[in-house]
Parts: sequence; C-alpha cells; structure tokens
Amino acid sequence: MKALIFDGNLKLVEQPRPECAPDDCLVRVLRAGICNTDLEITKGYFGFCGVLGHEFVGRVERSADSTLLGQRVVGEINVSCNRCEYCRNELGRHCPNRSVLGILNRDGAFRQYLTLPAQNLHVIPFSLSDDAAVFVEPLAAACEILDQLTISVLHRVAVLGDGKLGLLIAMVLSHTGCDLTLIGKHPAKMERLRGYTVKSASLPSSTVQPKSFDIVVEATGSPQGLEMALGLIKPRGILVLKSTFHGQVALNSASIVVDEITIVGSRCGRFTPALQLLTEGKIDPTNLIDATFPLEGALEAFAMASRPGVLKVLLTP
Repeated sequence: MKALIFDGNLKLVEQPRPECAPDDCLVRVLRAGICNTDLEITKGYFGFCGVLGHEFVGRVERSADSTLLGQRVVGEINVSCNRCEYCRNELGRHCPNRSVLGILNRDGAFRQYLTLPAQNLHVIPFSLSDDAAVFVEPLAAACEILDQLTISVLHRVAVLGDGKLGLLIAMVLSHTGCDLTLIGKHPAKMERLRGYTVKSASLPSSTVQPKSFDIVVEATGSPQGLEMALGLIKPRGILVLKSTFHGQVALNSASIVVDEITIVGSRCGRFTPALQLLTEGKIDPTNLIDATFPLEGALEAFAMASRPGVLKVLLTP
C-alpha cells in the first residue's frame, strides 16, 4: 500500500498493509484531512516520525466484531492501555501509556489502510457524507470546550483565530446563544461562517475593546496568540488554550495573577457530540474544504495546506 511518512522529510513510500492486533480493526481509508498539527509535526512538534494523519473516515475490512465489518467509521485517535489509574477513571485521553494516531507511537491515516481498536471506532450514518465525516475529529476538539466550561447567553465570548479549528469552534459555540465574536485576519475565511450567529472582527479593530470578553478561546496556532488573548479578557475571565505548535511561548504571568485569569488547556474531545451536530444538520463544515488530492499528490497537498489563507485540504487514499 502507499503511505506518506515523515522522517525529517515527507516521503510517499510503499509499505506492507498493517497487521491487526487481536482487538484491532483493519480500516481502508476513504478520506483524510491535513490538520495544522500535521504541519507542525513537519517542523519538529512532538518529535514524531512515521505515517502522519489523524483525521479520517474509512471502511472496516477486518474485525473480530462482525457488526463493524463493512461499516463506514471515524476513529478516536488516543489508544489507551485500559489498565492505569487514568483509564480506570475514564481519562483514557490522558493515559501515560497511550499512543496517538499519527502523533505519538502509532502510524496515522495518510495511507491506504490503518488499524485501530474496535473501541475507538464510531459508525457514521448513511446520511453523512465522507467529506463531512472527516471533520468529526477536529469538531470533537471544538466540542470539548463545552465539556469543560458552561457557556450561555450570559457570556461574551471571543474566538481568536480564523483558521480551520477557530472556524469550527465558532460554529460549535454559536449554538450556545452567547454573544460570540470571531477575531481573525482574513475576512474571506470569516465569511464562511455566513449563516451562523457569529460576529466577526479583524485586528486591529476599534470594535474590539481590550479586556471586554468573559471567555476567550485562543486558536491562532501562533506563539503570539496567548499575549493577544490576554489583552482581550476581562478580570476573572477564562482563557481557553487550543493552539499546538512547535516552539516556546514567552509568558509574562503578571497580568494573569493581577487579573485573576483562569487558564484552561483544551485538546481532544468526545466524538458523540460532534457526530450529533453533523447528523442533525446543525453544522456543515464542508465549505471549509479548499482542495482534495489523491494520496499520490500528498506532497503537493501539504504545500497547498501550508499556504496562508488555505483552509482544509483532504487526501483520498
């Protein structure tokens, strides 16, 4: 089979199909999405070498669970040990022994076949297209914010960053009834939220007052995002950090202490809320897709995904 590996450089190679462990399923990949985390890995983030990719939809071709055979599925990316204290307390996404699809000790989805445990897979309904289903993983990351915080009509909320994840977060939070503003640099990107109850603003902007938001979600993917977010949040406000990138952030903690800011790290989320939003038609992320490439064009796809202004680029293994 063909696979896109990273070993300091991106390469398209031929590999044997992966062997299934007893609890694993063999999944033929139908769609895979290039994420900002994939781009950051190619810069050194997490020190990962192997097959990239963690956003996918596929079809199960081999499984000990006969009910999964032939089904279209998406897969949770954290594979936990099911034995440690974290796993026993339903915190498998934080299992210290975990592997993470395409990120940590487990080859990912930019290949024709992958393996995941049956417990990680979610069957998707016939009504959901492959193009929509490939967004389940990043959409679940957006939904994680609502598992961590209560957001309602009482809150003034800013999402900082108009990239792929920032737009998905704004789509999710628009259903809370909060006073929501997406703050970015690219009006054409923010225009894709037409139809959602979201205001948009570009920085610098006279309409965005410093320290005027109860909750700020930082999703810029930039080291400068944290400082920008701290300038927007009210005293005793909540800052949600979503960005992952290779590098360090210089942090002056004085404003956090003086303004008594609560900082919440937010990563992967449960797939169930994301699937519900998609199947009920409350969110349609497919207008974020800018291009689709065959796996043979993966290097070109990565080059395009790295360009400013480009949103989601898909691969079709």
